[in-house]
Amino acid sequence: MLRPAAWQVFRQFVRRESDMVGSLVLERSMNRVQLLGRVGQDPIMRQVDGKNPVTIFSLATNEMWRTGENEEAQGGDISQKTTWHRISVFRPGLRDVTYQYVKKGSRLYVEGKLDYGEYTDKNNVRRQATTIVADNVIFLSDNVKEKA
Repeated sequence: MLRPAAWQVFRQFVRRESDMVGSLVLERSMNRVQLLGRVGQDPIMRQVDGKNPVTIFSLATNEMWRTGENEEAQGGDISQKTTWHRISVFRPGLRDVTYQYVKKGSRLYVEGKLDYGEYTDKNNVRRQATTIVADNVIFLSDNVKEKA
């Protein structure tokens, strides 16, 4: 059985059919991403049509696992997979601080939402892009310095 606080949260995301009869009910949904990794290149700031400036950088996350017959023992090979994420920061204060202080190799914790979009490249080919739109960036590196 769920505790009262947990039950309230659960009810916000799940609606019974009887709640929907005769009225429009907007259900809540969730799109949250949490990443912990290292920056792949110095951030760049872009502006489209003179408005909506955005700071963009890549973030690498690593997944490691042991392979072989005895995975729990010291033997076996260690495999690693690196995944690269495109991070976009639109919030004015966060965007500027991120552009000013983040550099290649910085260790960051990023919270945000997943966004899918399309764009046309230089060769007029339509491409799809997946981006993390950051709501929060926490600096974890000791070596964060202001750019010259």
